Amino acid sequence: MNLTCIVCPLGCSLDIKEEKGEIIEISGHGCLRGKKFAEAEFHNPERMITTIISLDGGEYSFLPVISEGEVPKKELRKCIDLLKKTKVKAPIKMGDVIQENILNTGINIVAAKTARMGKR
Repeated sequence: MNLTCIVCPLGCSLDIKEEKGEIIEISGHGCLRGKKFAEAEFHNPERMITTIISLDGGEYSFLPVISEGEVPKKELRKCIDLLKKTKVKAPIKMGDVIQENILNTGINIVAAKTARMGKR
């Protein structure tokens, strides 16, 4: 398995050798953080969510949202599909919880921007 480390700007090319679902060797990492990233990516890849949702009654039609932590990569598409259907009403403050514990991941989705009431 080949991947690029995203822990720092170096972008080391990592190579994970595995046998029967277990890591045998990790090479290409320039630091211990890169090795830990490779292990996490192999066993349980996770991603942050950043997207927009529909906003009613606000200055804008959409509200940017972000996850408070990383969600399992295998749940990412389902999370995005759920958020596509989500519509909120202004006013919203940055940091307000939009979706609590999305798909039972333990991660909240919060507003990434304040949205005041207003006309478009």
